[in-house]
Parts: sequence; C-alpha cells; structure tokens
Amino acid sequence: MFPPPAGRRWRESCSSQIGESSSEMMSLLIRNLQSVVHVRRAPLRKNLEIARSCLRVRHFDVGVICVNNAKIRQLNKSYRKKDTATDVLSFPFHEDLHPEFLPKPSFQDEYNLGDIYLSVEFIYKQCQEAQEDFNSNLTMFAKENEVLCEINKATGSALKPLTTNHFDH
Repeated sequence: MFPPPAGRRWRESCSSQIGESSSEMMSLLIRNLQSVVHVRRAPLRKNLEIARSCLRVRHFDVGVICVNNAKIRQLNKSYRKKDTATDVLSFPFHEDLHPEFLPKPSFQDEYNLGDIYLSVEFIYKQCQEAQEDFNSNLTMFAKENEVLCEINKATGSALKPLTTNHFDH
C-alpha cells in the first residue's frame, strides 16, 4: 500500500562508504526530487543526523524525499484520500509502530524506519507567511511532524507542533 522504500541498495552502498558497520549506523537517504525551492542538503543532513541521534535511531535506515506540491498532493490523494497538498507524509516500514517502542527487526533488511516525504514548496510558503527561517524549519518538520503523526495515529490524539501559532508577526 505504501510507496517502496527509496533505495535500499543505494543506502547499503552509502553505509559502507561511510566506513561504519551497519549494526552501529545505517544510512540516511536524502533525495531532492523537486526544483521549485533550493534545498541546502548538507545542513539538512547534519540536522537530521542530530535528530536521529537524539531519537536513538541511527541504527535504522530512513529516507527523506523532498518533493513539490503536485507530488505530495498526488501521494496524499492516493494514500490518505485527501486531494490537497500538505507539508509532510510519512510511510513507516513497520506496520505495528508504537511511539514508545522502536521496532524489533528480525533480519538486517528490516532495520528501516521508512520514508518521509517533505513538500519543500509547501513548507517554504508556510515559512514565508510566518517569517521563519526555511532551512531551520525544514529539519523540524521532518522530525517533529513525523513523531507527532505517529503518536496521533497510535493514541487517537490530535497533538500539534509546539511552534504552531507561536510566531505571530
């Protein structure tokens, strides 16, 4: 039902190039499939690696795919039956996720959290409207919204980011 993970074979080659064993650290795949907004991948990668460390998930693969509004709208319509663009969609690799527990993979190939699709066009517009820094917020959307989305799914709650309506200009 979900899109396939964004390149397991590529991730494996990246992990081995880094020189760390796959049991210590798996790969973070960042793909920019849009050309509407310039994405500074080095700071994004650095901030996502910090987030992975803080969340203690460095031993799992994760994909972050940057797309435009048209692509995220297509994904949102296909998988959530909502014909509108959105900021973030996450597609977990494991079906039975619970916010308080990490998956317990049985095989090396299951050390995968899944993929996060970011509509950088949507996020950029939100940042312009709120007069916030786009590059800082891009990482926060990836981390904060994914975590809150999974908590909301698991608990039936409607938690929102702490920064929602925080910056009034």
